[in-house]
Amino acid sequence: MPAPPAIPESANYFGRLLTLVWLSFAQLVRAPSHSRRAEAARRSARHALLLVVIVGGVIVTLMYVVDVAEISLMPPRGTPGLWWVKVLTDFGKDEYVLSALGLLLIAVALAAPALRGVPRATLLGLGTRLQYLFLSIMLSVAVGELIKWIVGRGRPFVGGKANAFNFQHFAGTEAYSSFPSGHSITAFALAFAVSAVWPRARGVMLVYALIIIATRLVLLAHHPSDVVAGALVGVIGAMIVRYWFAARRLGFAIDRDGTVVALPGPSEGRLKRVAGSAFAP
Repeated sequence: MPAPPAIPESANYFGRLLTLVWLSFAQLVRAPSHSRRAEAARRSARHALLLVVIVGGVIVTLMYVVDVAEISLMPPRGTPGLWWVKVLTDFGKDEYVLSALGLLLIAVALAAPALRGVPRATLLGLGTRLQYLFLSIMLSVAVGELIKWIVGRGRPFVGGKANAFNFQHFAGTEAYSSFPSGHSITAFALAFAVSAVWPRARGVMLVYALIIIATRLVLLAHHPSDVVAGALVGVIGAMIVRYWFAARRLGFAIDRDGTVVALPGPSEGRLKRVAGSAFAP
C-alpha cells in the first residue's frame, strides 16, 4: 500500500484535517511518476479502442435490428405493478451513488486526523480507493451527459411510435436524452471500479450492473442500444481514472507489460478495528 499523505503530528485536529484534504488533492493532480506509465497508457488505449470497435458494432446492430422489437414487448410506461422495478433502478442513479460515496469520503476525512500510525494509514488507504470509485463515476457521467446533449436521441415512444432513429441533436431535454443510459453508465463504472480494487467482488458487481440495465429496459426509459452504450462509457471512464491513479502510484501498480493491478488494500478485519477505535469514547 502506498504511503499515505503525511499529516503533521503537532497540528491540532482542524489543522490536520485541512492538511489531509490539501495533500489528498495534491496527490491526485501531481505529475505522474510511475516509470512504466507509457506502457500502461498504450495498453489501456488498445483495450479501449478494441472495446469501442466491438461494442460500437453491437450498438449499431441493436439500433437497426433489436431496439424497436424490444421496446414493443415491454409493459406500458407507468404500469402500477412495476413499483419494485422503480425501486431497484434507483440503485443505479448517479446522484444517489455519488452521494453515498461522497459521504463515505467525508467520514474518512473526518476520522483520519483523529487517528495515528497504522489505523490512520489503513483508513487513508480506504480513502484512496473511495476516491477512485467516486472519480470513475463522476468522469463517466460527465462524458455521458455531453454525449446525450450532442446525440439527442428520443426515449422509447417519444413522438407516439416506436422509432429507433428519433433524434433532435443538442435538444438538451429529458425526452431526448436516451443515448447513452445514465444509469447504465453509473452501474458499469461502479462495477468496473469496484472489481478493479476488489477483484473478488467482480461477479456480484456484474450482477448488480445487469440488474440496473434490465430495469431501464423494463421501465421503457431506454432502448437496448442505449444501455449497451452506457456500459461502454462507464467502463472506459473507469479505465481512464484507473490509469490516472496508477501513473501516480495511488492504489494501483503497473507491471512490466503495462498491466494495471490493484495494490493490496486494507483488510476487512483491520477496517473493523479502525472503525471501532475511531468511534470509541
